[in-house]
Amino acid sequence: MEKYDVIIVGAGPAGLFSAIELAEAGLNVIIIEKGPDLKKRRCPAIDYKKICLRCPVCPLISGFGGAGAFSDGKITLSPQVGGNLEKYIENHSFLRLMKYVDSRLLEFGAPDRLFGTDDDAIRKIKYEAQKHGLVFVPTPIRHLGTDGGFKVLESMRNYVDRLGIDIHFNEKVEEILAKDGKVYGVRSKRNEYHADFVIVAPGRAGATWMAKQAKKLGLKTHPNPVDIGVRVELPASIMDHLTKVVYEPKLIYYSQKFDDRIRTFCVNPNGVVVQEFAEDVITVNGFSNTEPISENTNFALLVSTSFTEPFNDPITFGKSIVRLANLISGGVLLQRLGDLMRGRRSTERRISKNPVKPTLESAVPGDISFILPYRYLVNLIEMLEALDKIAPGVASPYTLLYGVEVKFYSNRIEVSKSLETSVQGLFTIGDGAGITRGLLHSAISGLVAAGEIKKRMGIKDEGKI
Repeated sequence: MEKYDVIIVGAGPAGLFSAIELAEAGLNVIIIEKGPDLKKRRCPAIDYKKICLRCPVCPLISGFGGAGAFSDGKITLSPQVGGNLEKYIENHSFLRLMKYVDSRLLEFGAPDRLFGTDDDAIRKIKYEAQKHGLVFVPTPIRHLGTDGGFKVLESMRNYVDRLGIDIHFNEKVEEILAKDGKVYGVRSKRNEYHADFVIVAPGRAGATWMAKQAKKLGLKTHPNPVDIGVRVELPASIMDHLTKVVYEPKLIYYSQKFDDRIRTFCVNPNGVVVQEFAEDVITVNGFSNTEPISENTNFALLVSTSFTEPFNDPITFGKSIVRLANLISGGVLLQRLGDLMRGRRSTERRISKNPVKPTLESAVPGDISFILPYRYLVNLIEMLEALDKIAPGVASPYTLLYGVEVKFYSNRIEVSKSLETSVQGLFTIGDGAGITRGLLHSAISGLVAAGEIKKRMGIKDEGKI
């Protein structure tokens, strides 16, 4: 048994920012991470251009830096995008913490450039979007890129060592330990660790584990929607007039037939499409660097789905659709939009003749209509046609669709304003708590929990919160 002031589960942005804040205040902190250290996070499928090997712990979504380590590295500087922290902290506190997180990222090597600050250009995009039933959500974005984000994380990794934070890799926490309504530690296969405070930040990769722990501890939870859709890939020139202004155009559409909400997500100009292993299913994602790495742009189109009675398990529903895609293709399925509209499957021959070349070479040509329910297909086609009005060429027959992309969000755990659960001393933060959905909001949630712990230990917070 080892004793610490604070135990942190997960080394994503939420866990890292809370750990750094607490260690800088002189507290004895340990981070326990089920994935590998930063430099050992290598995906063999990407390295050798093979189908996903279903590693027991996916190095793309677990390890130092969390799932964001191999994302596009977008820091969205807005209270409106990236989570529901407005339910827990006041707007002025959020803005102060946002500036603080941004300043720390700059210290760690983030680039100075901000996208989304040209008001005239933004007004023009907003006007064009409104004409065609699209809602444009402009937000300032600091783009790190996958390569730039890795450099920032390297700097953070070195700083974690200088602060003397203990960090255990490739070690999965099996159980959160609590007695008489108070937390006292965690247990892994290797050891048992005790502390008066435990911060749980497992990220989306730990959604299932977090749900089990919440049930065991009797924590109240509320289901979040599941986002299901496809990743779209097309020539970068088609969306240049948008991405050069805001980098990631965030657009929302409500379908005419079903009135469902569809949105763009994770736009990667001149980027590549990749596969990832989310617990027990293979899904699709994308990233880009600070410099172009392809002639294509890719982005997700996602339909948000909530359930009530009698079925209320969005994660299981989403996984069932992904499993069907995995069954048919062995991993990620690929189809040209023109083939989908003509009611035929894409073949290797048709893909080889396509003017838009897929950047995910392991994707298997097929028919997405065998996988996605009719409702989703109608929603996605409607939005592609709406996007085509503001970016002609989006709905080209040569546009590529990869399936399935699913974003699983942990059940939102009921917590206090300081993100403490009903178990005293146990805090849940970041995407794993079902509260945040992005790098910036996750980091801020870590600061909120750290600030409360410092307060209880009589440490001055220096006005950050």
